[in-house]
Amino acid sequence: MYILGIESTAHTFGVGITDGNRILSNERDTFMPKKGGIVPREAAKHHYRKAPEIIKSALESAGISLQQVDMFAVSQGPGILSCLKAGVSVGVFLSRKYKKPIIGVNHCIGHIEIGRLMTGFNDPVILYVSGGNTQIITYLNKRYAVFGETQDIGVGNLLDRVGRMLGIPFPAGPEIERLSNGGREYIRFPYTIKGMDVSFSGIETYVKNIIGIKRREDVCFSLQETVFSMLIEASERAMAYCGKTSLIITGGVAANSRLNEMGKRMCAQRGAEFRALDKEYTGDNGAMIAYTGYLMMNEGKTEIRPRPRFRTDVVEINYR
Repeated sequence: MYILGIESTAHTFGVGITDGNRILSNERDTFMPKKGGIVPREAAKHHYRKAPEIIKSALESAGISLQQVDMFAVSQGPGILSCLKAGVSVGVFLSRKYKKPIIGVNHCIGHIEIGRLMTGFNDPVILYVSGGNTQIITYLNKRYAVFGETQDIGVGNLLDRVGRMLGIPFPAGPEIERLSNGGREYIRFPYTIKGMDVSFSGIETYVKNIIGIKRREDVCFSLQETVFSMLIEASERAMAYCGKTSLIITGGVAANSRLNEMGKRMCAQRGAEFRALDKEYTGDNGAMIAYTGYLMMNEGKTEIRPRPRFRTDVVEINYR
C-alpha cells in the first residue's frame, strides 16, 4: 500500500511516500524570503507553483505513479492559513481526480511519529521544537498530552527574530549555531521556566538592548546555552514526572547539534536513552505526513480543512 503525504504548514512544501514499513521518498522545496520572515501570501504562491514539480520528484524517487497511490494524507495544521490551504487543496484535488481516500494529519503528531519511527522508541517524552511550536509531550490515555509549552513564542521564532537583529537571513538557526562556536563570554540572559512551561519573549527584549554592545558570537552562544538549558530542564522534569526512560527531540530546531548534545548528556545522567534524528526528518517534511496517515488509515473519513490552531492534545490516538 502506498500513501502520499503533503506538508505545507509554513515555508516548506514537502511530499513523502511510504508503504508503511519504509520511507520511499521525501522531497521538498522551501520558500526563502528576500528579507525578514515568512510572507504568508508569497509562501502560498510558492507552494502552488512548486507542487507539480515536488510531487513528480517524489513519485520518481519512490518508483511509482500517481495511479498506484492508495491514499493521500495532508497536513491540516497547526500552521499558516494560506500555506495550509495550498497543501489541502492540492491533496483534495488529487484525491478526487484519482478517486482515492484522503486523511487529514496533525502536523505536530507527524513530527512525533516520524521521530518514533526513526529512533525506534515506543513511549518517549518528546521535545517538539519548531518555528511556531515548542512543547513537551508524551502519550497518555489515547492522546499526546502536552505537559509543558511556550507561553509566548516558539523557540524557532525566537532564533529567527534574534537573527534579524543580528543581520542573519531567514532561517537563522544554522548561522546562529555556527556563530555560537566562536563564543567566549556567557551573557546571563533571562531564564524563564515554571514547571514545564517556558517563556522566550524576555530573552528577545534583552537581546535588543545588547545588540552592538556584545559580540555576535557571544550573543549566539549565550542564547543557545540559555534557551536549550530551559528546554532540557523541562524535558527532564517531564521524564521524571511520567517515569519515561527515553527522549526524542523533533521539529526544525532539532537539527541543532548543541541541543542534541544537551539532550544526550541529560539522558546519560539519568540512565535513559537518547537518539538524535537525521536532519532530513527534523524539519517539516512530507514523509512524516505520509507515515502518520498510514498509522491513521483505519480512522475512517475525516473532515479535510485547514486548521491553523490545531492543537496536538485534541487528537484521539486510536492506532496505539
